[in-house]
Amino acid sequence: MRIDLSSAPGNPERPNEDWLSAALPTSGGGGVLVALDGVTPPGGDVGCGHGVPWFVARLGGHLTELSGSHGDMPLDGVLAEAIRRTADAHRQTCDLSHVRTPQATVVVVRWDAEYVEHLVLSDSVLLLRGPEGGVTAVLDDRLDRVPAELLRSEAATDVLRNADAPGAFFTAAADPSVAARAVTGRTPRARVVALAALTDGASRWTDTFGAGDWADCLAVLRKEGAGALIDRVRALESAAAAAGGRVRSKVHDDASAAYAEL
Repeated sequence: MRIDLSSAPGNPERPNEDWLSAALPTSGGGGVLVALDGVTPPGGDVGCGHGVPWFVARLGGHLTELSGSHGDMPLDGVLAEAIRRTADAHRQTCDLSHVRTPQATVVVVRWDAEYVEHLVLSDSVLLLRGPEGGVTAVLDDRLDRVPAELLRSEAATDVLRNADAPGAFFTAAADPSVAARAVTGRTPRARVVALAALTDGASRWTDTFGAGDWADCLAVLRKEGAGALIDRVRALESAAAAAGGRVRSKVHDDASAAYAEL
């Protein structure tokens, strides 16, 4: 089994708000990958003094421990419990009802001898490669379906964030019930020979710059490694900036990639 992880901050002067982890049981044959992309809030009060890096470290730690040690707990249950534990760690000091309380996108993938289970919430990406070479992208595209003019408005975005309303999108914040909104599933282990988890700073190579499709993206990870994919993204971002273009709200975003050959 081969596992390769790489993460780079968008700005070296700011903390990286992504989180990656991998766990392999000593008995062999199984494993877990977790990828989180912390949501950078706009300026102003968010009701919490801890910050996004604190949040993703705790949520990621709980997700890794629970998914690795509780194999009988479904991944949406793992996410719900991880959110609850993280919320409990600062419930007494912070306003967790604030719409911009620290939050993150989530990818969790867990495999054993029989199945590969997955959970995706918000705009990080999971890629699954089959034995014949085909690549399936597991996506939660609800944020992509929000009109761009709404995303340019902080107030309009807040209305749709984790809301029980048409056109809403969802992230892991302080309410465990959001776990039921995640995209989940499982695939027979024999149908998956490799997989990858990408935060949106790394998935830009395909979904923003169109440098290759998802199969090409996975091939870069397999042949060159996770760090090389991020280097390719940085080169494209810099070229776009030099040409006067703009990639979303940031030239460079925190970028993380995890690749596993099963």
